[in-house]
Amino acid sequence: MRTARLRTVHPVLWAGWAALATGAVLCVIGWYGISGERYAERQLPYLASCTVPGAALIIAGAVLLAHGRNTIAALRVEELYGLLVATEPEDDPARPATAPLAVSGDLLMVPGGTLWHRADCPLVSGKVEAVPVDAKLVASGELGPCPICEPVEETD
Repeated sequence: MRTARLRTVHPVLWAGWAALATGAVLCVIGWYGISGERYAERQLPYLASCTVPGAALIIAGAVLLAHGRNTIAALRVEELYGLLVATEPEDDPARPATAPLAVSGDLLMVPGGTLWHRADCPLVSGKVEAVPVDAKLVASGELGPCPICEPVEETD
């Protein structure tokens, strides 16, 4: 599948290389014609018919090559992204069930924080400033449950 998409980019690269080569040949012909003429009025036809179009073709070739290579890079990134986000169907029985992140029944909070957590939640685990949850703060709605460990409020 990758090679099929990359083949569509190659004509742009070939056109870029062809434009660069043609532009270089025209610039050499223009330089050779100008160098053989002594007077400026005899040099202008070579400048107008060879050197200027040659320079324009060189610029066009460089743009085509840059565009072709950017397109190849974009296709490769798109392919890698597709591989990254490819998932298996949800109802696959071989897929193991995910275990909860935290299972402790003890509830903690960090002073000045806005969430309450289970004691083994990675956000408060090992923090010495974590204190037991104040039931008044939970009842007033100042503290919300942690979205990571999803603690259940204990009703006493």
